[in-house]
Formats: sequence, structure tokens, C-alpha cells
Amino acid sequence: MDSLTASTLEALYLLFSGDPRLWEIIQVSFKVSLSALFIAFPFAAVLGFILSFWRFPGHWLIVTLNNTLLAIPTVVIGLLLVLLLSRSGPFGDLRLLFTQPAMIIGQILICFPLLVAMLHMAYQGVSRHAWETARSLGCSRIKTLWMITLEVRFAVLAALVTAFGRVIAEVGCAMMVGGNIAGYTRTITTSIALETTKGEYVQGIALGIVLLVLALVLNLLVGLSRGRSIQGAAQ
Repeated sequence: MDSLTASTLEALYLLFSGDPRLWEIIQVSFKVSLSALFIAFPFAAVLGFILSFWRFPGHWLIVTLNNTLLAIPTVVIGLLLVLLLSRSGPFGDLRLLFTQPAMIIGQILICFPLLVAMLHMAYQGVSRHAWETARSLGCSRIKTLWMITLEVRFAVLAALVTAFGRVIAEVGCAMMVGGNIAGYTRTITTSIALETTKGEYVQGIALGIVLLVLALVLNLLVGLSRGRSIQGAAQ
């Protein structure tokens, strides 16, 4: 049996035996990424909706800036946060650097522009008359937004899945602002980087398998949501 096969089998054993260190890393990753996603989504939905339904001075500038943020490498976001949150930075007194809240802030900055861009496109498929009709029937702004969001729910699901996949697989910002502290800020990707550097591949392979399975599940969800969205439009 070659070393790769042996390492893979050992990695599978770690996963299915419930190795506490391994699953702690997975738990931290999901906790941080889901927290960032749930915080960013309402604000992204509102901004995406506003950009889709109204034209106002500076509209094109906001869209351009958001698209620019999409192209910024995550390590640059990490660098910015380190400068802001370090002891000599303007927010150093908050002592957020190398904590989970700092990682959540970083992942919010990463997923927010992606959510805005995808939700902007989703809401553009809805007629403006839907807003006017709902408002004329006495629905509040929040309720109207919710009703319109339900109309494009499959596109919204695709945006959420895509954003989650991006933040949980991100390594640069998480490493810089989290510090890769065992049991606290060590995530799947930062642990893979660390274990690979040390030449210990078993845990890295196990966590890599988790990411591969997660990527497959997320892509299946996106494909399913797109299929249902196309069927709904056809009907």
C-alpha cells in the first residue's frame, strides 16, 4: 500500500471516528462562516434590491465600487483589518485581532459584495410593478421586500450557497486576522496550510475531503435552485 492510499485511509478514519481536534476545526469554520453570512445577507439584500428598483445619483458608482470589491484579493482585506485592529491601529483598543469576531468581520467583507452583485441580478428579474402593486395594497416596505424575495428565492439560495462556499474556503484573511489559534480560530483552510507546511498530511487530507464534499453539495444545491428557477419562469 503506497503512502498516499495509507494517508487517505487514515484521514477517513479520523473523519468517521469523530476525532475531537478535527471536528473542532470543522465546527469553528462553520460557525464563523455562517455567522458572517447571516449578518451580511439582510444588508446585501436591501442594497441589491435598492440598486435594482431605483435609479439615483451615484447609482453607477455604487455598482462599480461593489464590482471592484469583488476583485480584491482576500489577503488585502486581511491586511486592511490587521492595520485597523492591531494595537497601533484606530480600533486596537477593541482587542479584536486574532479572535473569531475579527474573522467574522473579514468574511463579511468578503461575501457582502458577492451577495450584493448576485441579489442585484436576481431582483432585476422582477417587474417594478410588483413593488408598486404591493405597496398600493397596504403592504409595508419590509413585507413587500420579503414577498419579492420569495419570488426569486431560488436565485437567492444560489447567492447564499455561492457566498458560503467562498468564505468557508478562504484562507488568506482568516490566517491573518485569526492567527490560526488551535481550538479557537483555526479553520479548515488554515489548518490544511499548517499541516501541509509541517509535512503532516493526514489531517490535511481529511479536511480537504470535507471541503470537496462541501463543494459537491453546494454545487448540487446551486444546480437544483437554478433548475427550479428556470422551471418556475417557464410556467
